[in-house]
Amino acid sequence: MSSSIVGRLHVITDVSIQSRFTHADLARLAIEGGADCIQFRDKRLKGNALIAAARCVLEQTSGHVPLIINDDIDVAATISAAGVHVGQNDASIATAREAVGDAHLVGASTGTLEEAKEAEAGGADYIGFGHIFPTGSKHKTQPPVGLDTLTRVCQAVSIPVIAIGGINAANAPRVFAAGAWGIAVIGAVCAAQDPRGATAALAAIVAATRRAWESRRLA
Repeated sequence: MSSSIVGRLHVITDVSIQSRFTHADLARLAIEGGADCIQFRDKRLKGNALIAAARCVLEQTSGHVPLIINDDIDVAATISAAGVHVGQNDASIATAREAVGDAHLVGASTGTLEEAKEAEAGGADYIGFGHIFPTGSKHKTQPPVGLDTLTRVCQAVSIPVIAIGGINAANAPRVFAAGAWGIAVIGAVCAAQDPRGATAALAAIVAATRRAWESRRLA
C-alpha cells in the first residue's frame, strides 16, 4: 500500500480530556484545519453506541481524509473504515488484516525498536511509535522514548513511522527532523481552545517539512 495514503498529520479524537466537542466535531474541525488522517478512539463506549459514534465520525471524514479506527477491528470492518490501528494488547496485525482486508490500512502501536521491526515483519502498513515526549492524554507506565530512539527506529524500518506522545507545534519540527513520516496528536488539538487553529498550526509545520524534504531531494 502506498505510504502516501497513511497521512502525515493524524488527529486522534478524544472526548475524555474535554467535553466541549464530540468526536464528530473534532474530526470536522481537524479536517478544516488541514489534518490528512483522523483516528477514532473511545475506550468508554461499547457495542452499538461505539458503532454509532464511529459512523458519525465517518460522515465527517468521507470524501476528505481516511478514518482509522483504534483498537476495534469489528467496528472498522462494520463501518468500512479506511483502516484499523491495533495496540500491543489488542488483536494481532494478522487478525486485523484478515478482518479489514488488504485494501485497508493496518497500523500498530510500538514503543521499542524490536516492536517496530516485528510490526513491519508482521505486515503493518505503518507504525505508531512513542510516546516521544511526556504526555497527559494517556496514562503511561514507561518513560518517554525520546528523539534518539525515534531516529533509530525511522532508520531501521521502511514503512511510515507516525510519532505520537506529547507532540505539539513547538516540538513537532524536531520530531520530523528525527525522521518521522508523520505525527499523531491528541491533546494538542482536542484540548486546544481552537482545535481548527491548532490543527492548522501543525499542518503548516507538516507542509514546511515537506517543502524542505523536496528541496533537499532536488538539490
